[in-house]
Amino acid sequence: MLKLIKFLKPYRLIICAIVLLVFIQSLSQLFLPGLMADIVDNGIVSGDINYIFNVGLVMILVTLGGTICAIGASFLASKTAIGFGKQVRSSLFTHIQSFSLNEYDKFGAASLITRTTNDIVQVQMVVLMMLRMMFTAPLMMIGGIIMAVSRDPQLSMVVFIVMPLLVLTITVIAKKGLPLFKAVQTKLDKLNRVMRENLTGIRVIRAFNRIDHEQNRFDVANKDLTNTAIKVNKLMAVAMPLMTLLLNLTAVATIWYGSFRVDAGSMQVGDLMAFLQYIMFIMFSLMMVSMMFVMIPRAMVSADRVSKVLEVEPKIKDPETKNNPKKKKGHIEFKNVSFYYPGAEKPALSNISFSAKPGEVTAIIGSTGSGKSTLVNLMPRFYDVTCGDILINDVSIKDFSQKHLREKIGYVPQKALLFSGTISDNIRYGKDNASDEEVRHAAETAQALEFISDMKDGFESEINQGGVNLSGGQKQRLSIARALIRKPEIYIFDDSFSALDFKTDAQLRKALKSETKDSTLLIVGQRVSSIMDADRIIVLDQGKIAGMGTHKELMESSEVYQQIVFSQLSKEEIA
Repeated sequence: MLKLIKFLKPYRLIICAIVLLVFIQSLSQLFLPGLMADIVDNGIVSGDINYIFNVGLVMILVTLGGTICAIGASFLASKTAIGFGKQVRSSLFTHIQSFSLNEYDKFGAASLITRTTNDIVQVQMVVLMMLRMMFTAPLMMIGGIIMAVSRDPQLSMVVFIVMPLLVLTITVIAKKGLPLFKAVQTKLDKLNRVMRENLTGIRVIRAFNRIDHEQNRFDVANKDLTNTAIKVNKLMAVAMPLMTLLLNLTAVATIWYGSFRVDAGSMQVGDLMAFLQYIMFIMFSLMMVSMMFVMIPRAMVSADRVSKVLEVEPKIKDPETKNNPKKKKGHIEFKNVSFYYPGAEKPALSNISFSAKPGEVTAIIGSTGSGKSTLVNLMPRFYDVTCGDILINDVSIKDFSQKHLREKIGYVPQKALLFSGTISDNIRYGKDNASDEEVRHAAETAQALEFISDMKDGFESEINQGGVNLSGGQKQRLSIARALIRKPEIYIFDDSFSALDFKTDAQLRKALKSETKDSTLLIVGQRVSSIMDADRIIVLDQGKIAGMGTHKELMESSEVYQQIVFSQLSKEEIA
């Protein structure tokens, strides 16, 4: 919790104002019982109406001033807590954006979403409560004790007997509540993960008639969360009545013992009434503290979860001295590159070395799991190489800023991902300031213009989240258009033509030749027919290069490539 206090620094002056307002409000509340005692002892007993009226008027003014201060403090506390939540959310989101895929994998999407939303809300609520109560409770308790002792030290012993019982109750509740609150947040993560998988995988679930199975998974996660939440609420349900009982017993004890003091002439009726008010202030302040202790354990768990994300140092960082040469070339060189996924015993890639130049097409082919996508994911530094180095324009990619490095690359992922918005918005994702003509040209080159023109609103047609209202081929073509509009030095096509028919594939490749003639192309392919004409074909097998050359050269020298070709093409096609 303390690690997030730094986000309150911009609100230091407002917090000082809250403390001042709360102080004035507390003084006004502590002042009122004394005035009431004076009315009873000096006004009502002697029948002095003017005294009652004058003191009563002072009480109204004091109450009015305290009310204004209370409203002001509440307003400023709410503003501060909401601003605090906004700052933490913004920082957390920005920090997550700097994560490599390793850090994403460590937490998982469902947990990161929960931490950015629910966990921050929990902390925000406690900050609001603490700003209002953290200053009020001590002031009221200390002030109440001083005023009570000043009225009757002997009667004050009632307070000192009850206070340890209340403190013990609060401690026991906090100790039992902390592990339960931690379990609630963990189980909320699990529920969010099940829900997210259900929503994103709805087509697969329905295709395999697994709706009942998913319903059972959700019910199990939901029941688990519910049972834990019920345990927490049972604990809280016992806490408040127990503390209220102690409060009422304290009031009864005060009146009972105080009546003997009044009867003996040791104190006046007005003093007893004022003393009872001070006792209530003391007990209410302890109850406010107990309410904070009830909510703080859950907020501490949430704050710890948020802090753990903020404490993660991204493994991939920009260099202190950025090497961003302006000359546009696009020369790529892999030097003895090896890569291990975190926790893996065997390398996903081992001793990969090759170079690619502008105007060349380098194709990568291999069986499933051979490391094709891993290789191209190292280029934009989604992961960092374990050994070796990757150079662009004779400069290590680690010496570029991540922004500048990725500006050089037009990346089309294996799974076409679109965002909610219009078609033109999605194409402009590659270049914010692209003109309408550039958008149209990119779509035309990607062979997407025909289906876009057939849509009701053309380029302004809405795309649903994830592009669910488009076919696989349409999504791939828009992803390609998004990369083309950047006009980068390097294009990476990670199996980006798999959903296209042969005719569209051929038209697209023909259009790409003129569009990308000055750039370097890396193409991950599954179809031999799609990569036969590449200037260089790299054959991967179990993370190692099993052959490299043109199609003709590999047919003579690489057994692995021959197996792939024979599995896909007939003898006539090979000939």
